[in-house]
Amino acid sequence: MATVTFTPASTPDQTAALRAAVRYGFLGLLALAAVGSLIAALVAGTPGLYGALLGAAVGGGFILCTALGVLFTAKLPAVTAGAVLLGTWLLKMILAITVLAILKPLDFYNDIALVLVIVFSLVIVLGSETYGVLNSKVPYVEPSAQEVADPPGGGNK
Repeated sequence: MATVTFTPASTPDQTAALRAAVRYGFLGLLALAAVGSLIAALVAGTPGLYGALLGAAVGGGFILCTALGVLFTAKLPAVTAGAVLLGTWLLKMILAITVLAILKPLDFYNDIALVLVIVFSLVIVLGSETYGVLNSKVPYVEPSAQEVADPPGGGNK
């Protein structure tokens, strides 16, 4: 008679969904940067290309930094993670305002392409991050060592 043993599959760690969110967000941003740059370059020429690339960098970088901050602080205590995320949010706001203030008087980019790609990057990157989180197969609880050693329903039959 054949012996059947219970060997649980390896369980992904608690950051698997966050890593998937960052991966899908980055891929969505790359796709938007390519398509947005192509369309903006066709419509507005070189200034459109520059506007689209700047918009992808500002909008996508803003959202991806949030996801990366959550990923890097996932294993920290809640108070520490909250403080780090609040600090990085404040830093991102200051950087975004500074970058946009520096770009305002310059005329080498198309401002319509910049704004449109920023808005689309926020929507696309957030949507692709949500898709990555929702499609991750991560258990809600981690099995204890006792449950792994002695699974319910017997293990060896």
